[in-house]
This record gives sequence, C-alpha cells and structure tokens, in this order.
Amino acid sequence: MSTILIVEDEVILREVMKDYLLEDGYQVLEAGDGKKALELVKETGVDLIILDIMLPEMDGWSVCKRIRKESDVPIIMLTARSDEDDTLMGFELGADDYVTKPYSPPILLARVKRLLQTRQLRVQADTSLTCGSITIHFPSRTVTVDGAPCSLTHTEFEMLAYLMKNRGIIITREQLITKIWGYDYIGDDRTINSHIRNLRAKLGEHAGHIVTVVRSGYKFEEHP
Repeated sequence: MSTILIVEDEVILREVMKDYLLEDGYQVLEAGDGKKALELVKETGVDLIILDIMLPEMDGWSVCKRIRKESDVPIIMLTARSDEDDTLMGFELGADDYVTKPYSPPILLARVKRLLQTRQLRVQADTSLTCGSITIHFPSRTVTVDGAPCSLTHTEFEMLAYLMKNRGIIITREQLITKIWGYDYIGDDRTINSHIRNLRAKLGEHAGHIVTVVRSGYKFEEHP
C-alpha cells in the first residue's frame, strides 16, 4: 500500500484530498507547513508527495528543493496561479507534475496513480544498463556517470532510462509524454523541454548523448 504525503495549509482542501486517497486505498500523511513535511519525509517512507506552493514560513519551492537533495520521490506541486514561469520553476526544482487550483480531485488522483505506476511497475529483467560513461542501476533506481553518483528525480530517471533503452532511435515528445505521464496527460511539450534541460545539466560533459532532433524529438546516441 503506497503512502502519500499531503502538504497543504488549507485544512478543508487537505481533508478533501485525504478522503479521495483513503477511499482509493492509499495511506495518507498530512503536513500543514514545510517544516513538518520535511520531518515526515525524513522519518517515514513516503511514496509520493502532493505539495502546495503557498505554505507558511517555508514555501513549496524551498521544500521541493530540500527534498530533491536526498530523494527522487515523485512530487506533484499545487498552485493557485497559472503563471507559466511558476510551472517552469517547479520543474526546474525537480517536481514531476504540476496542478493548478481549482482542480478536479479525480484528475489529481489519476495523476497520483500514473506516477506511482511508472515507479512501481519498473521491474527490469536486467539489473543495469550502460551507454558510454552512463550506467543505470534499475533495482536501486540510481545512475552513475563516470562511476560517480548522479542524483536524478523520478521523472528524469524515467526519461533517461527510456531514451537509453531506445538508443539510436528518435523518440518524439508525444512518446515521452505518453510513456512518463500516460494518455490522459493535460499539458504541453514545454514540460518535456524543461525536464530534458535539467537532465542534460546533471549529465554535465556527457549531456551530448541526448541529441535534439529538430521538429521530431530526442535521440540518445551512445557515441555523441
């Protein structure tokens, strides 16, 4: 049974989300501020976090940034603003999905399920995959570059694994969206651009393995 952490200072909204998640069989933890959220993440094993941006004392962006230093747990950020810059900020800090208030609880639940499925059903026959200096270790969901650990978010890991498994093949943005978020994804391909940019930054001098194919998508080249 997966454990979901809801970080939301508005009690009524938190209770609505909690009821939907409990009804669907999830265990739920709650936090009304960023400090409490960080304590729960450190003390308990959560499988996904629903994180509001507007929190007292420490905003959601700061909480997300702190969590990403130690964990790749999937994070869905909530905001009352539809500003594109806010959305990009969330992705750049490592969020996996972004939902604007007011939102439909069933849609939020569907996104929770999708992120958990891509994480939980990633059972691989092979324990690792190496291309050039990059190695993916599937059981531990870790990545090493030149033998050194490379910390990736849940979504960055999924993208890199998908591209490496299909190395030499052009993968469209639509294929990436379907693979990572599913057919019911609501958004545009700028989300993909943001995650690819973050992934390349983390790969450093090996970022050239991920090649942009104009008007088509991306391709992982073993020898860039």
